[in-house]
Amino acid sequence: MRAVELIQKKRDGGELTTAEIEYLIGGYGAGEIPDYQMAAWLMAVCWRGMTFRETTDLTLALARSGEMIDLGEVAARAADKHSTGGVGDKTTLVVAPLVAAAGVPVPKLSGRALGFTGGTLDKLEAIPGFRSDLSPAEFRENLARVGLVIASQSADLAPAEGKLYALRDVTATVASIPLIASSVMSKKLAGGAEAIVLDVKAGRGAFVKTPEEARQLAETMVEIGRGAGRRVAAIVSDMSQPLGLAVGNALEVREAVETLRGRGPADVSELCRALGVAMLMTAGAVADAAEAGRRLDAVWQSGRGLAKLAELVAAQGGDARFVERPELLPRAPAVADLPAPREGYVVAIDAEEVGLVVAGLGAGRQRKGDPVDPAVGVVLRAKVGRWVEAGEALLTIHARSAEALATAAERLRRAIAIGPEAPEEPRLIHGVAS
Repeated sequence: MRAVELIQKKRDGGELTTAEIEYLIGGYGAGEIPDYQMAAWLMAVCWRGMTFRETTDLTLALARSGEMIDLGEVAARAADKHSTGGVGDKTTLVVAPLVAAAGVPVPKLSGRALGFTGGTLDKLEAIPGFRSDLSPAEFRENLARVGLVIASQSADLAPAEGKLYALRDVTATVASIPLIASSVMSKKLAGGAEAIVLDVKAGRGAFVKTPEEARQLAETMVEIGRGAGRRVAAIVSDMSQPLGLAVGNALEVREAVETLRGRGPADVSELCRALGVAMLMTAGAVADAAEAGRRLDAVWQSGRGLAKLAELVAAQGGDARFVERPELLPRAPAVADLPAPREGYVVAIDAEEVGLVVAGLGAGRQRKGDPVDPAVGVVLRAKVGRWVEAGEALLTIHARSAEALATAAERLRRAIAIGPEAPEEPRLIHGVAS
């Protein structure tokens, strides 16, 4: 068996066997198949797709490339949540502490920025000292002690998926339903949670652009999870414009803290509540959605969710003062508003372009292993449907230099459409798959 033959087989529309997929993933994880061959195979998958059986085999091969954590003795009713990636999506920083504080342990393997979307780990690592590279033993210990852990794939946890994730980020092979599904579900299976809630994004700022495609992805992942013996539910949510107002690592941490304080953007709060309710229900911790909502609201209003986020940060080596006082987080030296060129309604905000601009400012990566700048980003001042006056700030740019700020401003002007008639505001939640 040779990698080049499997690349050719997929390029020509063939279906790989279970053994062939295991050979590819095993060889790549062991360093026997180089990046350039795996990148060629990934591109062939993007063009030709995979059957459900192939996607399931790929998921299991990635999950089994390292240790599969058993949380039975530590957290029998643990619930995990995962987003398929979006612009301004900081929901994990809000909903995971809320659910943990509500009594359901949350073990989470998270990713970094991918393409034009942000990554939970990059956001958390804007907090000085925060460490995401935990061993499986540390992962279990933190979960038992705190009830919440958010970590990267270590060399022991889905390591082949971690390598593949980084390769997809820099080879334009992100937007593929089989590759997204296998990436997400392999981490979820390796992480050990029995209950999994998926936030599947649809729109310009997502890797799948329509609610119909997002529902297909959601149903694929739910079926994979159930086939592996897990309880899985999915919410299809909107990403036609950025979620919330902040896009950028430290900026999003600040917004997440404000949301936990009850002062966050309405769309972030609404989606976090829906995801939290789904997590409590999928974990079997409540009788129905009404009870889940009451429990979550009580935790939110009491401040226990924010306290749990601080506890998580401290347990993983971070300075919890940055949760209590997010104004201490890194700040960019060049900050300026982008004024509206004319009066009118904000008709559209191109979430993908906003994500690309923020990545270009330094919040994303051009090559595997590149560092990210925690301070840069964009804060929206007006969302779709809002009336703005000429000269009013549409957004604020946070950049490392005046030159970078000017380049970003030029692109962002074209990313926001203003018109004379009020648009139909996008629906935040398109549906569920369970």
